[in-house]
Amino acid sequence: MKQVILVIQDLKLPKGKMSAQVAHASVEAAMKSDKKIVSEWRSEGAKKVVLKVDNKEELYKYKQFAEDNSLKTAVITDAGKTCIAPGTVTCMGIGPDDEEKIDKITGKLGMV
Repeated sequence: MKQVILVIQDLKLPKGKMSAQVAHASVEAAMKSDKKIVSEWRSEGAKKVVLKVDNKEELYKYKQFAEDNSLKTAVITDAGKTCIAPGTVTCMGIGPDDEEKIDKITGKLGMV
């Protein structure tokens, strides 16, 4: 079991901002997931992997792939109170779910 968070690289977010956005994606995706899956994921250590995508278009491509494979997703948009415009899409959480199922979709992406 694992969860993946995809971060849009062309935004060049500061590390602190990116960390906060990744945390939002992790929580939102987990809250959308089946409680039994979340419980199993947590009992195994709640593995998370943060991967990079080039831009918003690529993120939405992976969103569609994930949803086509029955994976839960959560796209995060920023409130715009710090360094980026309100409504900017920053990242997306996928899962938690079966690691092999997620890797089938995101396995070729590089880590942040």
